[in-house]
Amino acid sequence: MLNLLISRIEAIAEWSGRATAWLVLGMVLIIGFDVAMRYLFQAGSVGLQELEWHLFALVFLLGAGYTFKHDGHVRVDIFYHSRHMDSRRRAWVDLLGGLFLLLPFCLLIIISSLPFVSSAFTIGEGSPDPGGLPYRFLLKAAIPLGFSLLLLQGVAHMLRSVQILLSHKAPPPSQTDHDGAQR
Repeated sequence: MLNLLISRIEAIAEWSGRATAWLVLGMVLIIGFDVAMRYLFQAGSVGLQELEWHLFALVFLLGAGYTFKHDGHVRVDIFYHSRHMDSRRRAWVDLLGGLFLLLPFCLLIIISSLPFVSSAFTIGEGSPDPGGLPYRFLLKAAIPLGFSLLLLQGVAHMLRSVQILLSHKAPPPSQTDHDGAQR
């Protein structure tokens, strides 16, 4: 049952990661087009520039859970990968770090961003700049969505840690660092 829950949560992270990859491709194409228009034809667009940073914000927010799933976030591994840290100790670090740092931080951002997003929806917020993009409230709605995806992946990560602590076994292959060290 626990494995099924973890698999479903991680499937959401995979889906958001794939969607984010398409956003990255779109962002690169738009930036290339914008640069070509500005430097070759001296024709810039405020809307195009806003779209670039809107896409960047979406990549960051929607890709955070996927990046966490694949251990791509920056962290200081001074103790984590030492010879004294076996898989059980790492599981404790992951579980306690998730419970006392990741979950509260995600909940804080989600809860504190809801009035901000609600206000933007209520007034139908758009860009204040001439030629800017309308519907800025949609971008702001990505803040609680992105942190919810990160929170879900954090729950899956903590559940994997609980499995390790209860089973006294090494973590499954999906929990291996890029350098091959077991987590």
